Amino acid sequence: MAAIRSKNTRPELIVRKYLFSKGFRYRINHPRLPGHPDIVLRKYRTCIFVNGCFWHGHDCSKGHLPNARQDFWRAKIARNRERDKEEQRRLAEMGWHCITVWECELAPAKRDSTLQSLEYTLNRIYLADHAVKYQPMQDGGYGMAAEPEAGE
Repeated sequence: MAAIRSKNTRPELIVRKYLFSKGFRYRINHPRLPGHPDIVLRKYRTCIFVNGCFWHGHDCSKGHLPNARQDFWRAKIARNRERDKEEQRRLAEMGWHCITVWECELAPAKRDSTLQSLEYTLNRIYLADHAVKYQPMQDGGYGMAAEPEAGE
């Protein structure tokens, strides 16, 4: 298990290369955030976790348990899933958006649609967080500077 990498995995590099080519700038494995997210986009206040299907218990063909020591693997993957939920809950409490990209979604057949939907989601998050919110003034108006006062 010492040979299993947790950083700079092939799925993570695929996502990072796509995001960079589309103009997104990010930090990797930010040490101050819970769980050290794989990709952190501060401008979008979003953390992206690129999870391996086996290690995080995804319900797909790559997420199956090995035949040997199934009790050990069940417990290990259950702990990983609980830790993932806790980290994402803590990030949400801090005001961060969390996106999980699964390894199986980056297979060549699904890769383009997955990456395009990731880009779309990030743009939607940015627009929602930076939308202009008008609040009525005390007199009930909106205080438009370009409009003359009523009765003038």
